[in-house]
Parts: sequence; structure tokens; C-alpha cells
Amino acid sequence: MVLDLTMSMAVLAIMGAIATIAGCIEDLESDVGSQSNPNSQVQLAPQMGLLHRIYNKAISGEPISNGFSAVIGGLVTNVLLNAKFFPLTAIVLGAFVAALIYGIFATTAYAGRVASQTRFKQPLYMDVMRYTTPSIIGHNFIVCFCLVSISYIQYAILGYPLSIPFLALIWGISVGAIGSSVGDVHYGGEREFQNREFGCGLNTALSGRIVRKAESGLRNSLDNVWFCAKFGGPATGIALGLTVFFSSWPTTIWGYTWTAMGVGVIILAVMTVMNRLVEINVKKSYGPYKEDKNEKEAAA
Repeated sequence: MVLDLTMSMAVLAIMGAIATIAGCIEDLESDVGSQSNPNSQVQLAPQMGLLHRIYNKAISGEPISNGFSAVIGGLVTNVLLNAKFFPLTAIVLGAFVAALIYGIFATTAYAGRVASQTRFKQPLYMDVMRYTTPSIIGHNFIVCFCLVSISYIQYAILGYPLSIPFLALIWGISVGAIGSSVGDVHYGGEREFQNREFGCGLNTALSGRIVRKAESGLRNSLDNVWFCAKFGGPATGIALGLTVFFSSWPTTIWGYTWTAMGVGVIILAVMTVMNRLVEINVKKSYGPYKEDKNEKEAAA
């Protein structure tokens, strides 16, 4: 009994570690491709007369695009497993196929968006597409590999009744949702709008006025990744890793019982209180939310 519990906790720890990597890399992938919320400002920039060299794909929202990619990886992996491939080989090949398809969608989305902005003279930089798209594919490959690996562990080792593609779909949607909610704060709020005061928001009159100059030369998507890898990516990874660990830890110890559900509720309550305390501390440290003086002048 003790040995079984120890092995279950070891498997759970491995899943949490893999999920942490997946969350971190997913957020960085969305940064290099300008995927989620900040993408709307990148798209508006040429309309404001601000041409840029930032990749602008936004296939869809992060949950949908990552769920789509993960389920493809899960499907290919499932087919290869039925064909008697080794599990690791099947997972790698499944993630590779999913990443390639994801790259195709990213390329067509970026080219299509720029083409639709011809009237605003926004160029389609071929070098940006050439060196950014492989980075997007590489990041997505790691994400798919991690998510399908978690799904395989749940199906083959833990005995989940759901199929690998379905589990991969759930985790893909989850990692996209967490990346969109956690990672974006440290991308859209700090990297592309560094000329705004903390918490001031963005006035409608200033939509599209992104920061286009980097530390050296014009800013591009790889500059965004370099910045976000310092905090936004790791924060997203920790969020997903904790989600996987704390959502599975009670049932691993107590099984699917009311005790496990009660412990889960307690964990949720504690984390809610901690989140509130962090928010209060941030407001006290950086001052109250206020409207930027430059935005008032622009609105006037």
C-alpha cells in the first residue's frame, strides 16, 4: 500500500514537472507569435501609422489553438501506438506532426493579416517570417510533446478511462487558458506598453500605439520572448504545474471520495486568499490604479 502510494506520488510529481515545462513554453510561443490579447494592439498599429516587425499570427485564442494542436498530436500518437510503435517514438512523431500543422496555420495567419493591411503600408517582412516561424514550431513541438506525454501517463499508467486524444485536448485548452490569463499580464502590460504607468490601462485613443524600439534596434518577436522568459513564461509554467499537482494530489491519496473533494476546496480557498493578499500588496507597493497623464492629453 505504501509502495503504491509512493509510486503514485512519484508519477504525479513527474506530471507536475512536465506540465510546468509545457506552461512555460506555451506562454513563450504565444509571445513569439503575438498570439493572445496583445495581438489586437499589434494588428491595430499599422492603422495608427506605426509600422512594426512583430509577428502577428493569432490563429485563434490560445485555448482553442493549443487544444487543436494537442489533439492532433494525441491522435497521431494513438494511431502509432495501435501500430505497435514504442510510446516515446509515437509521442515524438505525434508532436512533430502537430507542430508542423501549427506552423502552417501560423504562416498563413501572419501573411493573411499583413496582406489585409496593404492600405496601411505594413510590409510583409520575409526575414521575420523565416526566423520566427521555426521558433513558433519549435516551441509548439515541446508543448505538444509534454501534453501528450501527460495524457499517455494518465491513460496507460494511471488507468484513466478517457482516450489519449481527448485528454490531450483537455490539457491543450487548459494550458492555453492559463497562458492567456497568467502570461499575458507580463507581455501586453509590460513589454509592448512600457511607456504607460502601472495599472493605468489603455485609452481607446491610444489603441495600437505599441512600443516598437528594442534595447538595440527595432523590436521583433524574439525580443519579446527574451523579455517574457524572465518572468511571464516561468509564472505560467508554475501555474499549470500547480494546477496539475493540486488537482490530482487529493485523489491520489484519498481516491475519489468526499474527503478528496473537501481537501480540494480547502486548497482553492487558501490560494484565493493568497491571491488577494498579493493583489493588495502590489497596490500598496506601486500606488493606486490611475489614468496616465499622456493619455488624458491624447484624449483631449
